[in-house]
Amino acid sequence: MLGAEQVILNPAALAALAAVALGAFALWANPARMINRVFFTGSLHVAAWLLCLELALLGDGGVFWVRMASAVGAFLPAHMWVLKESVQRIEGFWHVRRWWPAGVFGACLAVLCFTEWFIPGYSTPENRIRGWGFFVYTGGVVAMYLVLFGQTLWQARTTAGVRRLELQVLLLGGCAACFTVIALMIANAITHNPGFIYLQPVVVLVFYGGTAWTMLTARVFDAKHMLFLGMQKLCLAVAVALFIWSANELLVMIVPQPLAFLIAVGLGLWFAAEAGPWFRQVFDLDQMGESTRRAAFEAARRESRPERLEEAFLLLLKSWAKSDRAMILTCGEGRLRGGGLELPLDGPVASALRHLRWVTPERMARQKLDVSELELQAFMEREQVGVMVACGGQGLSVVLAIGVPVTRRPFTYPQVAQLVELSAIIESALERSHYSVKAQHAEQLATVGLLGASLAHEIRNPLVTIKTFVQLLPHHHQDPAFREKFFRLISEEVSRIDRLTEQLLDLATPRTYVAGELELHPVLHASLELVAAKAADRHITITTDFQARPDLVFTDATAAKQVILNLCFNALQAVEEQEVRWVRVATRNHEGAVQVVVEDSGPGISPDILPRLFQPFQSTKSTGFGLGLAICSDILAGLQATIAVDPPVAGRGATFRVNFPCQAS
Repeated sequence: MLGAEQVILNPAALAALAAVALGAFALWANPARMINRVFFTGSLHVAAWLLCLELALLGDGGVFWVRMASAVGAFLPAHMWVLKESVQRIEGFWHVRRWWPAGVFGACLAVLCFTEWFIPGYSTPENRIRGWGFFVYTGGVVAMYLVLFGQTLWQARTTAGVRRLELQVLLLGGCAACFTVIALMIANAITHNPGFIYLQPVVVLVFYGGTAWTMLTARVFDAKHMLFLGMQKLCLAVAVALFIWSANELLVMIVPQPLAFLIAVGLGLWFAAEAGPWFRQVFDLDQMGESTRRAAFEAARRESRPERLEEAFLLLLKSWAKSDRAMILTCGEGRLRGGGLELPLDGPVASALRHLRWVTPERMARQKLDVSELELQAFMEREQVGVMVACGGQGLSVVLAIGVPVTRRPFTYPQVAQLVELSAIIESALERSHYSVKAQHAEQLATVGLLGASLAHEIRNPLVTIKTFVQLLPHHHQDPAFREKFFRLISEEVSRIDRLTEQLLDLATPRTYVAGELELHPVLHASLELVAAKAADRHITITTDFQARPDLVFTDATAAKQVILNLCFNALQAVEEQEVRWVRVATRNHEGAVQVVVEDSGPGISPDILPRLFQPFQSTKSTGFGLGLAICSDILAGLQATIAVDPPVAGRGATFRVNFPCQAS
């Protein structure tokens, strides 16, 4: 008899211990779940079979333990049948409806194992003889697995949701393991090579462990994706091995064998890196995720306003998930809001999200839940949410929630991983967009501050006129001509003041820019009115040369005014220290657009700052934050307009060119 140490070190004994540990972990993970309890009993069953196989290989009573291992294995199809029924949510181990025929048939095969028909008494380890009962036993077990395979396949075709995925995984893993073990038994009987028997524990451990982990883990997997992923890895490994072998065979003709092998391995690693994406494309792995990532980056680049960006992301998420409902919950005032939902950050749902980071109903069903996680599970059931992903650290700045897909299929872990990537892109884009809006508002307020002195001067002139006529009114009240002129001037001057204050408020108020068809020259005239007084106070000449005919453009009037005012104020500040002070604003038609040119007599733009000119915080002035041109660029990009600066030329000031499209993009 072999020592206990030798038995423990045998692969079959190690596989038995691993099976028991796996079953115990499944029971500990969620003892209330039927499938976990069945996995525990199944693990004990598999461990018993492996131990019998161990004793048959290494013990003194080899024939007895071969019979015992075969008898125990005869009941495995019945146990797998119970597992299949538990996946179908048919509760109760002893009340499962359709497993008893497999149990009765397995009992008959188990009895057959202890007869002379299975292994004759004169069979020896040196001359193993199998009777006709052995082949009847093998055929019966194969038949039970085939029936189980057919039943599982049929139920998977008529089942939806996570049950369908679990049945598919059961088909892929369980049946593959059983058929492989039977094939090894047949190969051993034909060749009398004990190596096939020694492979059985390894096969069982790999397939059974993989299947159990897939069905019990919080991560839901698609059997088709797993199959394609395995095939892709296998094909890649075979291709790399053939490449290394071929390279080594060629290189040994030129260099010594060790060096040839090292070079071949290096080339093989390069080949694996280059061929990996091609194999992924051939097996169609993650193609939807890649296209969705590109679409998310494109939306982040194209849209600059938070509301429009969020709308684009919601459409993208609905298309990706094939769901009618998607929500982006953002943090504000201690709550998560979005899509008609509102969650307090200090509540149990947000607390559970902060801890789990991502959650699906299937994950909640597969693990033990605390109080906050039970609240989250109830929330998802109530709102019909299929997946939620949180990002932003402990602050939960953004939470993505997607409704149950129209196909009713659960979200698998590869899909969850894709959604986690998308959430990072969405969080970054929304944060940048909100920051851009705040910076734009700050720049607008700064522009309003610069307009203060000019507007005070502009408003003072009509007020002086009104005051003069009011003082003369008592002496000329009876003069009809005076009264008519008085009423006309009062109306004109009040309208002028009203127009100036409206323009000031329009610039100071943050808004969503909406492009529409308008005439550009009146917008430019109104903008220049606001800077004319400031230019006159500093003895700066402003000239215009509006040659664009027609001047119809497709843009937003307030946005165009904001951009032109910013460029004009920059030009005024640039020429303040110059002897010759002038600013010129011109228009012309240019390739389906109206181009506005703003140039000055200042010192120009330094070549060092030119590549970063339209990035935030790039400024050569002693005041301000360098946000003006960056904000102008963002505003124009959202309206499909462009801004550029001419390369610096010695002796000339800066020249900016803004192209407003004549048609909607």
